[in-house]
Amino acid sequence: MPGGQTVDGVLVQWGERLFYPPTRVVKPQPPPRLDTMVRRKAAVIRGRIVATVTRRAPQVMVKVTGGGRGMAAIAAHLRYISKNGNLSMEDDRGVVRDGKESLKDLADQWRHGGALIPEEGHRREAFNIMLSMPRGTDAKIVQCAAREFAAAELAGHRYVMVLHDHQANPHVHLSVRATGRDGSRLNPRKADLHRWRETFAEKLRGYGIEAEASRQATRGETRRFEALWRVKAQDEGRLSVTRPPVKAGTAYSKNRSEAFLAWAHIVNALTQSDRPDDRALALDIRSFARGSPFVREVARALGQRRPAPEPQHVTLQRTRPDIEIER
Repeated sequence: MPGGQTVDGVLVQWGERLFYPPTRVVKPQPPPRLDTMVRRKAAVIRGRIVATVTRRAPQVMVKVTGGGRGMAAIAAHLRYISKNGNLSMEDDRGVVRDGKESLKDLADQWRHGGALIPEEGHRREAFNIMLSMPRGTDAKIVQCAAREFAAAELAGHRYVMVLHDHQANPHVHLSVRATGRDGSRLNPRKADLHRWRETFAEKLRGYGIEAEASRQATRGETRRFEALWRVKAQDEGRLSVTRPPVKAGTAYSKNRSEAFLAWAHIVNALTQSDRPDDRALALDIRSFARGSPFVREVARALGQRRPAPEPQHVTLQRTRPDIEIER
């Protein structure tokens, strides 16, 4: 290996950039030394790679779909997710409620429990979160995993969850009171959402469900996933500004280019490994990369700029030559 690095060392150094991105800018760290901890970390990274590129494990979805700025909006959302009390609601203490009267009692508890929530207001008093898995996933397991997710990530806050298993994808709606029992306020950022996805996937795997939470940049995804309010507004003809279905821009290209640079380093290391399964995994990564939407997008752009026939393979910019675009 270059510079005396081991395969495990490269997996940890570059795999953590792919699957566990830092929440703040940090200085580049030297390659990790091979010890028991590195071997354990490398085993985890190998598992994440296999799940992502070989088994193509389903990706969990965790979205903040909005939030109420007053009790009127919060109560309306509680009515919506419970289908006006027809679906069971489970709160943070494990109490299950049904019916319109229970729905009204819950709203009154939220209104007066702790700091008073006014009927109308300018401050967000609740967050609406949706946890989802693809069609075919056992809905009851999704519910159990969501329950464990909420207990781990939303401790100290009042919340209520409702399972929706009557639609294509089983999903759980969570409505969370923004102000916790200790007065702290929930304020989810991008790093929090990534951690939430990791936690939800971990809880699902605990029930034997294959689930992954890799970033879009890691998978080379280009689709733009719209917020629920935008989807509803567009369906109702109330959306004044539409956006392209795919992402674009400097940050988008930078993130994906950096991800594929990390993939290239990993491929190089696995190709030189003494383990046959590592070398086979390198081939799987190449196939995964060539088929990713981002690489296909780059290939189309290269083709448009070069009208003359080109060689059968074109190397992706900013990566090593091991990951190539098939023409």
